[in-house]
Order: sequence, then C-alpha cells, then structure tokens
Amino acid sequence: MSEQTEQPEQTVPGGSGDSAVTGEERPEERPEARLERAVRAAEQALIEFEIAVETFRVEVENFSRLHHQKLGPMYTRLDELDALIAEAKAARTGDAEDLRRARDARSLVMPMPGVEELFHDWLGSEGISDDASAMLTERPVRPPERVRPSEEVRRLYRELVRRAHPDLAQEEGERERRDAFIARVNAAYGRGDEGLLRELAEEWAAGPVPEAAAPGESEELYARLEWLARRKELLSLVAKELEESAIGSMLRMAPDDPDRLLEEIADQLLAQVSEREAELAAQLSAE
Repeated sequence: MSEQTEQPEQTVPGGSGDSAVTGEERPEERPEARLERAVRAAEQALIEFEIAVETFRVEVENFSRLHHQKLGPMYTRLDELDALIAEAKAARTGDAEDLRRARDARSLVMPMPGVEELFHDWLGSEGISDDASAMLTERPVRPPERVRPSEEVRRLYRELVRRAHPDLAQEEGERERRDAFIARVNAAYGRGDEGLLRELAEEWAAGPVPEAAAPGESEELYARLEWLARRKELLSLVAKELEESAIGSMLRMAPDDPDRLLEEIADQLLAQVSEREAELAAQLSAE
C-alpha cells in the first residue's frame, strides 16, 4: 500500500537534479518591468495626493465663502457698534484722542473696496470663474451649501479623478481631453453638484477608451518618475500654503465637522454683539 501511494521525488529549485521546476525555464522578466511598476505606483500615489489636496482646497474655498456669506453681517454689525461706542464716548468727553479713535472706528465700517474685493471670485489663474461665467450667461449660480461636500459627492469625485486623471494619459491629445474633463469635474465638485458628477461619470464611461500604452524605454520611465516627483513637490507647496492660510488653520481646528465650526463662530459673534450693544447703551445713558 505504501509503495502504491508513494509520491514521485520532488526536486528543489536550484538543487542538483532539478530539471522540471528550475528558474531557468520561467520566462525572464524584462529589465524595464520593475521600473514600470514603480512608475505606475508613483502615478497612483500622485493621483491620491492630488485628490486630497483638491478636496482640502475646495473645503478652504467653501469655508471662506460661507464664512463671508453667513458671518459677514455680524462682523459688519460689530464694526458699526464699535464706531457708535467710540463716537458716543468722544461726544461725551470731547477729548482729542477720543475723537481720533471715533474717526478711526468709523473709517473701518465702510472701507473703500480694492480691486481684489471688486473682482473677488471672478478671476482666477485659469481666467473667469465658473460662477462668474454663469452670471454673465444668465445661468443659475449654485453656491456651496456646506463647507464639506456630501459623502456621496466626494465618492463620485474620487472615482472620476482616479479614472480620468490627466497623468494617466500617454499621448498629448489624450492628456488635453482629460485636462478639460477634470476641470469640469472639479467645478462640479466645488459646488457639491451630485447630479452633474453623475452625468460626467456617464459621459466618461461612454467616451473613447484609452489605448494601452506600449512598454516604454528605461530613459522614458526614469524621466516619467522625475516628472512625477517634481509634480508632487509642487503639490506639497500648494498643500502647505493651504494649511498655513488663515482659513486652513481654522479648518484644522475642526477636521471632522467644519460646518459646526461656522456655527460656533456665529455663536461667539452673537455674544460679542450683545456685549457691544450693552456697552453702547451704557455710553448713551452716561451722556
């Protein structure tokens, strides 16, 4: 029985008598294969990094816009109360220093707008903004409703970027097509437009399928890795600038719920308004 079930002798790869399973009969890996894998891994890592940077940029932009829209009137009210308090005190004392402070406080209430303020959100690095174009063409403008787009919007955005990112293109024409498409994806994501993102996903799925790239030469792969590294360095600078900005610093205080941070700031401003109103009432009653 033992003789019938005895298995044929196995040889160890690399040992003497090895003929059936030696490494010599396996197809040899091309020298560029390992480099190609490194390029693909670097491409995917860069895309994920770009998604993270763009996500944070949208949150910073939305937070800044909503901060201005929701809290701007409160800041204006505080400036007005400060001016009224200073003017009431100056009228009561007649002191030259109090009069100067009253003039300075009043000058802050309605400052002369600068060029950047006049064209705020109209012009960007790529020309006229999407919202400005919508206003000029009488299309409805959809401002962001929240600092952070919904989870479904973020999921759709990440999926689209991973599929259509320009860095995945191997030809200039294909890269240009992807650049234009991703610009539309970014604009829809910035507004939190789930419906438009779904339409863009269908559009991309119905579009031309990129041809598989032929294996590149070692020099081309090395050049590709160098370009990816430089691109990541530039994105790192953008990310650092966003994180160190005033709005970025505020967002880092509430990474899990930035919309709640706006509510907390609003509560603080309301408390300050109440304090200023009480102070103004005291100044007027002292006259």
